[in-house]
Amino acid sequence: MIFNPIVIDNWSRKTYFEHYLYNVRCTYSMTANIDITRLLAELKNKGIKLYPALIHMITTVVNRHSEFRTCLDSEGRLGCWDSLSPSFTIFHDDDKTFSSIWTLYGEDFNDFYSRYLDDMKKYGSVKQFAAKTNEPPNTFPISSIPWVSFTGFNLNVYNEGTYLLPIFTMGKYFQHDEKILLPLSGQFHHAVCDGYHAGLLYNELQLRADTCTKWLPNN
Repeated sequence: MIFNPIVIDNWSRKTYFEHYLYNVRCTYSMTANIDITRLLAELKNKGIKLYPALIHMITTVVNRHSEFRTCLDSEGRLGCWDSLSPSFTIFHDDDKTFSSIWTLYGEDFNDFYSRYLDDMKKYGSVKQFAAKTNEPPNTFPISSIPWVSFTGFNLNVYNEGTYLLPIFTMGKYFQHDEKILLPLSGQFHHAVCDGYHAGLLYNELQLRADTCTKWLPNN
């Protein structure tokens, strides 16, 4: 993992960054339905779990855009990671608690899926907030609320408002007009990305779901 510092004075986004971080500190949420009809059918045929497929799909699109990899490091320096890995929640049905696990990202789905299954085997039953320790700094959060098909979701993070990476929350998928739709909420920081960038992300997520046969294993 490489953190590439950004020289603010040479950055085309300088005025936007300074406005939305120092003058009007601003985050925003966007929720959209992703059509996963084809993806679900393919996963069922191949015996692949949905959650890791969605995690990989989101992470792949996030890594294609520097706006979603831009943040402040532990020393407060502004920069952009060369790659991000997902940190995701898992639910413990017996006591209704959850834990967080991270899995090293790779664009090849087979490799990522193997690491996901290995992490779940090792840490899936660990009852603590951070089930897998030593989480690297280049991770971003993904969670799931599979009990409700929400139409909107907003996180209220009470800190200094300087967390710049995106945060994603999935809802319960549902059927509508012979399509299976998944609500997906994204929390974004206006200092590093605008509605245009969020729109690109959702459109690319839909395209990746539609073309899942290109990145899922053939067997």
